Amino acid sequence: MTASETGGDAERSSASRVASRRRFVAAVGSATALGLAGCIETSPTGDDAATTSDPSTGGTSTTTGGTTATTAGEPQQLRVGTTQAYVDAVSTSAGDWVKQAFEAEHDVDFEWVVRENELNDFVQRKQEGVDLGAHGYVGVTPTSLVRADRTLEDSLFAAFDTDRIPNTGDVTDAYWFDPERRVLPTGASYVCVVYDETAVPEPETLEDLTRDEWSDGLLLPNPQNTVTGLSFLLWTVHEFGEDDYLDYWERLVDNGLQTTSNWNAAYSAYSSEEAPMVMSYSTDQVYASQAEDTDMRRHQIAFPNDQGYAYVSGTARFAGTGSEDLMHAFAEFMLAAETQREVAVKNVGIPTVEDATLPEDLRQYVHVPENALQYGYETLAERADEWREAVARRIATQ
Repeated sequence: MTASETGGDAERSSASRVASRRRFVAAVGSATALGLAGCIETSPTGDDAATTSDPSTGGTSTTTGGTTATTAGEPQQLRVGTTQAYVDAVSTSAGDWVKQAFEAEHDVDFEWVVRENELNDFVQRKQEGVDLGAHGYVGVTPTSLVRADRTLEDSLFAAFDTDRIPNTGDVTDAYWFDPERRVLPTGASYVCVVYDETAVPEPETLEDLTRDEWSDGLLLPNPQNTVTGLSFLLWTVHEFGEDDYLDYWERLVDNGLQTTSNWNAAYSAYSSEEAPMVMSYSTDQVYASQAEDTDMRRHQIAFPNDQGYAYVSGTARFAGTGSEDLMHAFAEFMLAAETQREVAVKNVGIPTVEDATLPEDLRQYVHVPENALQYGYETLAERADEWREAVARRIATQ
């Protein structure tokens, strides 16, 4: 496919182009070169988390609840890694509910482990032979799985025995993304444009985002290190083709594209009305409809070109860390219909199993694109890192 022309839009001033390009380059340049980073940017609140120094990595480690050791007669401990957004995001979060509900069902002390570089930290620890400090992870995405597999000689993840997890048979077929099925799909939505209809018209095409009417309008989590931003990048490659997607990104930057370090920062800026559009998720209205005094005009969903990029994340267990029985019990809990329903509401997502649905009063707020896009494991392994780096290089040299 080739990029369409922008039409008769007036040329933006040189100063505006330079300023917008600097906003993009500054954000991209600050990203750590970690390859295909696997960040989950689910929507928002949970436990207050205590952050402590992590001497083994020089970074920080956050845990919520639980203890670090057990003695005779005390409950077993399960430590599970996840992203900051899963336990403490700017809208709602599922982490606290998951911890309490799982502990209520099992004689276990459950602890979330959140590290500064999220799943990348566990990849690095595995590479260095350092204790992972957790038994599994919630929030593995297709791109983060690809990166882990490419980086490590031995897999970071161990396969589940799906015979021990009854609801794996109810997972929607389209949500499976690991060819080896080490990752069980436990969360889904679609990347799209959330916009304020009082400030801008609906962008009906991706090309609209490059036009004057939408100038200085779009907030985008950095494609270098967020799954939201990378999903949008993959979307543009699909729509414009490998020959023309970089030209499209140049036009986006010239039109005032603003990037942020993560999804939380982008959505917070949007909530503060710093821009009329944000690249986010098609379930945004699920969250908005539950907040008091919400102006739903500021939570409109746009699928440019009638498309949206499928976002799926999953639960996996780390290889060689023990607690196999507890991780299987946790995986069964995460795929249970009741859990899927509750987490989808709190995490502003879509259940991945066919025997769970959102409450009837919220279903009207779930939007699905006419054409859902998603690259498979092999394509991501072969090309996604190249596309991501090409965007950073091309824009930085302009």
